[in-house]
Amino acid sequence: MNNSIRFFTAAALATCAVGIAQAYTVYSGVDGNGAEVALASTPNSAAAEMAFKLNLIGVGTENFESQVTGSTTPLALNFGAAGNATLQGGTGFVNSVAAGSTNGVGRYSVPGGTQYFETVAGGSSTFSIAFQQDVAAFGFYGIDIGDISGTVKVEFLNASDIVVGSLAVATATTGLQNGSVLYFGAIAQSNAELFRSVRFISTGVDDFFGFDSFSVGAQSQISRVPEPASLALIGIALLGLGLSRRRV
Repeated sequence: MNNSIRFFTAAALATCAVGIAQAYTVYSGVDGNGAEVALASTPNSAAAEMAFKLNLIGVGTENFESQVTGSTTPLALNFGAAGNATLQGGTGFVNSVAAGSTNGVGRYSVPGGTQYFETVAGGSSTFSIAFQQDVAAFGFYGIDIGDISGTVKVEFLNASDIVVGSLAVATATTGLQNGSVLYFGAIAQSNAELFRSVRFISTGVDDFFGFDSFSVGAQSQISRVPEPASLALIGIALLGLGLSRRRV
């Protein structure tokens, strides 16, 4: 058996040993900032966004540029092939600042443009995005999160409002300060992880967060390697091929 076949078989069998239980694939990048000014570049978060979107075909993104400045929830969002959605709850609003600057305390539009969604952290400020159909991928930029020990997590809920996944986005130990920028994306790896809504739960005392460029992908828009069960079958087949060659 040649080296490429041996490697592929080993990988497939390792996947089989783990089983078909899966979890969301997470993409995350952070660009720290020591001052409440707009970062000139965000290489780490941009790389995370790119890695996330490389798994998607025709992903739809809401960057708030077409929203009316000052609008409060509920907000109608459109994600192209992934369908329409409604951003609801919380005490957030669409804010606007000039490109290259901030609102004076570290929040601004990322990765470009002038508008973003701003909300206060904690308590009744929890907000969610409800989709018209099941979706499989969700990513976004977070700005100025964690400078007052704020935390953010996202919960994925199915059509019955049952939580099917919960992921920490930023914790008090993430090391974010002032106008820092992060990108966070997650892709479901099984049908059981598909979700109909995303709920943002944040904490913080007298803190405000910025969110921008929400990206959503339906299951049909995901481009990925075969499922583990398929890989296992291929691995077993290749292993049989190798054994038959040895007999010869």
